[in-house]
Amino acid sequence: MNRELLDVPFLLLSAARALVDGIDAGVRARGFTDIRPAHGYAFARISGTGATVVQLAEHLDVTKQAASQMVDDLVRKGYVERHPHPDDARAKLITLTARGIACTRAAEEAATEVLEPWAARLGPQRLAALRTDLTGLATPGRLRPTW
Repeated sequence: MNRELLDVPFLLLSAARALVDGIDAGVRARGFTDIRPAHGYAFARISGTGATVVQLAEHLDVTKQAASQMVDDLVRKGYVERHPHPDDARAKLITLTARGIACTRAAEEAATEVLEPWAARLGPQRLAALRTDLTGLATPGRLRPTW
């Protein structure tokens, strides 16, 4: 058994968990205490031009019903709103409100706070190499929150 190889999944998942936990703590410290990490994954898809519930469900790899329930919750909390879709009369376009945009900015600030010590520890060359390596390994697309 190649222990060094088998340690890689644990180390990657552990680093990802530390990142998510750090961002979550930073978002909460900035006053957004009614948000969970899963909401951040949704915000990533909704930000910009918005998304439909179907697109959000595909992004999160959950059912349409689960995505719809999340949207309902985020609407109640004031983070997103529904608008008529400009191209599909049957669909609603979900967009971030000013509160949702502020929460996204808080998450970006928190992520920077978590990642800056990592960058300092690795140094510019190793950080660039890590980014290149992860870019080659990562599969773009859906992000399913698992915690």
